[in-house]
Amino acid sequence: MGAQYGGFADLYDRLMADVDYGAWSEYLLLRLRECGVPDGGSVADCACGTGAFTIRFAQAGYRATGVDRSEQMLAVAQQKARKSGLNIPFVCQDIRSFCVHKPLDAVNCACDGVNYLLSVGDASAFFKSAYAALKPGGVLLFDVSSEYKLEHVLGGQTFGEDDPACTYLWQNAFDPKTRLLEMDLSFFTPDGSGRYIRLDETHIQRAHTVKELTCALEEARFGEILAFGAFTVLPPEADAQRIQFIAKKSRA
Repeated sequence: MGAQYGGFADLYDRLMADVDYGAWSEYLLLRLRECGVPDGGSVADCACGTGAFTIRFAQAGYRATGVDRSEQMLAVAQQKARKSGLNIPFVCQDIRSFCVHKPLDAVNCACDGVNYLLSVGDASAFFKSAYAALKPGGVLLFDVSSEYKLEHVLGGQTFGEDDPACTYLWQNAFDPKTRLLEMDLSFFTPDGSGRYIRLDETHIQRAHTVKELTCALEEARFGEILAFGAFTVLPPEADAQRIQFIAKKSRA
């Protein structure tokens, strides 16, 4: 898997400030209701990061649990939950082998969590863990940044921002043979003395195809597998940058 968001944890929310988590969460909540997840149902938010979706699930009345392999990201998530007046359990586990004490109504994995699983085998391991954690009739929701996005939108590009609180440089390289995108990030934050502290991290994501992921879901015994263009209920276009999956566990 890719980086664990170590020292990057404190900067993550600042870097993602332009993401409309409110609208994204509403989309996911609507899909949960359509799939029959009951009000007050149990949801594990896998690869939860700093808890943006976990907190919104809890605010919507679900019994939410955050799961991530980065202790640093979970610490930030816990602080945010407490400031919101919420008592949310956050668990440090690898999503490829995560487990729960009681079966769940739903598992969610948003914002590229599955892209950080760097092989079909790793994705399959997560799907099998999710299947085992769900109640009969439970639902798995996850999204991926598409192959088109990783290769043609991010690959070979350099991004940056010069902000008084944090300056960053983000350089990307996509390998079409391995379908891996390497993202090299450098952050510069002022230390209060006129100098800057530099932090470097490398993150790697894999461009999974719809066919690969659908086959892996079927292997994990999920049924009613759907793939949408992000934030829609329409089939993904060829140039879709994000793809949303929904898969159900049989009630039998």
